[in-house]
Amino acid sequence: MEVKKMSSSGSSARKQPTAISRMKQDYMRLKRDPLPYITAEPLPNNILEWHYVVKGPEDTPYFGGYYHGTLLFPREFPFKPPSIYMLTPNGRFKTNTRLCLSISDFHPDTWNPTWCVGTILTGLLSFMLETTATLGSIETTTYEKQQLAKKSLAFNLKNSQFVELFPEICDEINKRLQNEKEQKMKTLNMLANGGSNSCGNSIIPNGTNVKINNNNTLANGCAVANGAVGALGNLNDANVGPVQDLNAVKNLTNSYLNWQSNLIIIICFAIFALVVNYVLKNINQE
Repeated sequence: MEVKKMSSSGSSARKQPTAISRMKQDYMRLKRDPLPYITAEPLPNNILEWHYVVKGPEDTPYFGGYYHGTLLFPREFPFKPPSIYMLTPNGRFKTNTRLCLSISDFHPDTWNPTWCVGTILTGLLSFMLETTATLGSIETTTYEKQQLAKKSLAFNLKNSQFVELFPEICDEINKRLQNEKEQKMKTLNMLANGGSNSCGNSIIPNGTNVKINNNNTLANGCAVANGAVGALGNLNDANVGPVQDLNAVKNLTNSYLNWQSNLIIIICFAIFALVVNYVLKNINQE
C-alpha cells in the first residue's frame, strides 16, 4: 500500500496542470508564428496572466496607436475562457473593465477548448475594428479615436509592466516620440525665421498665424511640401507657447488699430457737423 501511495504521489508531482502546459504551448506557438499587429507576453511569475499589445492597423482610426491589455486565465483553462481587459484608452472599449465577448468568460457557453491565446487576441482585434455594441464598449468619433491613438504612446510608457514586458515596443515608441519632437522644433525654427515655398517667397513671416488648407496650400494659394504640412499639422495639435504669443500680439495690435480707425471716423464726423453748423449760421445772418 505504501509503495502505491508513493508511486501515485510521484506521478502527480511530475504531471503539470493542464493550464500551465497549455500556456507554454501557446507561448511557443506565438514565438514561432507571430500574429500581425499583436504581441503578447505572460508575467514571469504568473503564466496565467498575459499582457498583450495591439498595434492599430493601417486604414483604421487606431493607426499609429499601441493598445495594452490583459488576459486573465482560470486554472481550468482551456476548458474555461479567460477574462479580457483593455488598459490603454482607445475609444472602442472601456478601460480596466471586463469585456463581454464570445471569446471571454462572459460567454462560457460559446467557448471552444481548442481556442488558444492567438485565437483570443485575433478575435479581440477583429471585434475592436467593428462598431458592434457590447458590455464594456463605448462610442466615440473617428477624430477622438485618432487623438487617443496619438496619446497612447506616452500613456503606455507610464505603465511599469508594459515597459518591463515589451522593451522592443518601448524603443519603437521612444523613437517615434523623439522624431515628433525634432519635427516640431524644426517647424518652430521655420516659424521664427521664415520659410520658402514654391512661389519663391517667404511663406511664414515672423509673427504670422499659419493656416494650412485641405489641398496643402496656404491662405495665399502657395503650395507647401508634404513634410512641412505634417510638421505644421503637429504644431496645430500641440500647445506651442511661442506661436501662441505671436498670435496674441498680432490680435492685440489689430484691436488697437481698429480702435484708432473708429476714433478718427468719430472726429471727422464731429468736424463735419461743426462746419455745417457754421455755414447755416452765416446763411441765417445774411
